[in-house]
Amino acid sequence: MRSRLVFGIARWCRLHPGWATLAVSLAIASVHVGGYAVRGVRPRIVRGDAVHYYVYTRSLVFDRDLDFDNDYKGLYTLDFTGSALPPDFSWWFERTPTGLIRNYMAIGTPLIWLPGFLGATGAVALWDAAGGSYPLDGFGLPFQLAPSLTGLVAGGLGLWFTFLLCREISPVGHALAATMATCAGTSYLYYMLVSPSYSHTVSACVAAGFFLFWWRTRDRTTVWRYAWLGMLGGLFALVRWQDGLAMIVVVFDILAQCRKLASLRERLAFAVTRLGAAGLASLAVFSPQIAAWQILYGQPFTVPQGSGFMKWSSPALLPVLFSALRGLFSWTPIAAAALLAIPWLLRQSRRLTVGLTGFFLVSLYVNAAVADWWAGEAFGARRFLSCFPVMAVGLAVLLSGTGRRPVIVRWLTAGLVFANLLLLLHYELFMLGYRSIAPYPDNWFTLWADRFATPFRLLASLF
Repeated sequence: MRSRLVFGIARWCRLHPGWATLAVSLAIASVHVGGYAVRGVRPRIVRGDAVHYYVYTRSLVFDRDLDFDNDYKGLYTLDFTGSALPPDFSWWFERTPTGLIRNYMAIGTPLIWLPGFLGATGAVALWDAAGGSYPLDGFGLPFQLAPSLTGLVAGGLGLWFTFLLCREISPVGHALAATMATCAGTSYLYYMLVSPSYSHTVSACVAAGFFLFWWRTRDRTTVWRYAWLGMLGGLFALVRWQDGLAMIVVVFDILAQCRKLASLRERLAFAVTRLGAAGLASLAVFSPQIAAWQILYGQPFTVPQGSGFMKWSSPALLPVLFSALRGLFSWTPIAAAALLAIPWLLRQSRRLTVGLTGFFLVSLYVNAAVADWWAGEAFGARRFLSCFPVMAVGLAVLLSGTGRRPVIVRWLTAGLVFANLLLLLHYELFMLGYRSIAPYPDNWFTLWADRFATPFRLLASLF
């Protein structure tokens, strides 16, 4: 009976992948919202990196400037009783050369939040006009929920775009299974389930959209096609600056098309017009970040963290992949599918292989060159979530196999997904304060052994 039910659900998912993706997204969203009932709804639910994105959105809507002093103070005040910070509370972010409070985060995610934030603002304004008295100040819970809800929508769209990309090179069932397994087996689930107000689901969504458009339009060579690729690349950079290096895929595409032309003159003309269109479109979309940097730092291009933030000559390539301190493969080994699948993917399409692996390798170098390559406090190697579609495509190829049923790959995938779910439970218990049950996974033992003991410790603590 159970096997019939499982096969029935699997068959329905294959026949209706769009509804299946929506169902998974809604389930994750329901668990996230339900988490507020467990943890309690606090006056301030925007925390961590999301704070720095939030002050962008709030300041643009309510103050129409980039002076974040009152925005930071307003958020931090929510943690205390009263309308002002207590005298012994200390916070300080240094001021920039223009006299404003610095902000190390990109402006893309706050801009993507704007529709939801403006919707919340309009709803509160209408409520007050109808006789209500909710503070229209940009700090209340309706305003703070807008980033999370936007992140959940972006996460769902990212899953759908990724599935469509996987569907280009594998059957529907394998494409859907790979997408969902990559979601549940990597940090993607955490940043959709627990912290959707961070930028990572937005980044993965834009990445999936970029690669899907690039691949589906691969036979077109019009100027407009490259202008659209440039706009998507600019949006990619607007969300996370270093992800603008996805434009190397556009350059590779143009060079590949140039090889088909007969004369040197035709090749030069093609390359100049297409590169120009992509570059100008990318720069136009990225211009809000240029303007923000000019206002905040007095220059249109900069590295806000300082020149020492990027260590280009000494990237931590091995640690960023294998360290127990949030290495990509050590925390989420299912991500290794992107590399293991290269031989099979190469047989299907050299062009797709070069594009995806090229972006992954560039991302690897950039993330390894960052001074804090472990990305601060995080669940796994979160900066690699822009490579989410690359990982999913690799897993889809492995699940499709080479003519045989890849039973071993399926069982291994299921095992890695289960292990990641245990790690997510372990990590979240630690973050919620249950540290005797779940010690911090900062070494190989706690990372790979304690997660399997955590459910039993949790049960023992309850009974």
